Amino acid sequence: AHDEVKAVRLFRKAAKQGDRAGQYSLGFCFANGAGVVQDEEEAVKLFRQAAEQGLAAAQVLLGQCYAHGQMGLARNEEEAARLYRQAADQGLAAAQLELGRCYAKGKGCVRNDEE
Repeated sequence: AHDEVKAVRLFRKAAKQGDRAGQYSLGFCFANGAGVVQDEEEAVKLFRQAAEQGLAAAQVLLGQCYAHGQMGLARNEEEAARLYRQAADQGLAAAQLELGRCYAKGKGCVRNDEE
């Protein structure tokens, strides 16, 4: 059986200790209202904390929020591309795909058919 409230309690404990995976996981709970009241602003705050600590999955997720103007963030293709690049540089395939799309479409970066 799922125990989302217990999961949130543990994620929150890890997040408060500065654990980036805990921040990311707790962010998902707030984004989806799993075990807590849905709060996109809190979710973005947590995703940002994890991204700033170099968690590639958080960087690409936050990049997608900026690319599409989701979760209360204004659309910002340059910020999306910057975050995708950070995650892509760590080898995350999903980020490399998103960054490739940015280059192919010239969104958030100068179009470059070679990079």
